Amino acid sequence: MTVAYTNPVICLEFEGPLEKTNRDKLVARINRTDWWHVPPLDAKAYENRGKFLASTFREAEFWGRPLDSSIRVNVVNPLIGDEPAIETELLGAPAEYPGDDYPKLIEWRWKLDAKLKKAALARGYDSICLLSRSSFAKFLAEGKVPISLELNLLRPECELTGAPQGSRGT
Repeated sequence: MTVAYTNPVICLEFEGPLEKTNRDKLVARINRTDWWHVPPLDAKAYENRGKFLASTFREAEFWGRPLDSSIRVNVVNPLIGDEPAIETELLGAPAEYPGDDYPKLIEWRWKLDAKLKKAALARGYDSICLLSRSSFAKFLAEGKVPISLELNLLRPECELTGAPQGSRGT
């Protein structure tokens, strides 16, 4: 017995699986991850630089004491890359690092983050997903989605509110 479906959405499901790009797979991973956040001391930091998230509690601890509960996000158009790729895409070239001994290194980094946020928003990105150089190279070459990620939410509406707590949240 043959059944004819007239709903085009249903018919699409039976034509075979839709090909997902590597980018789609990474965006899906971003949206199902429990993210960890260390609140900044400066209340205007979110407005100026975005909201930085780490994919594990342990990675977030590098920056201080993470919140007790994880955060869930819904991003649609992240800029994905390692630092040089992100800076080249948004600023035209990688930023020149002033060196670890530079007395105002933190302020320099905050200004760079603010420039990156402004440029990314102007180009329609809602977030910036940072991968290590080796992870980004594997992602480009093999489509391998890395386990360790950093995410900068540029728009507050990308953070899901009222969502169920993540599996590691309290």
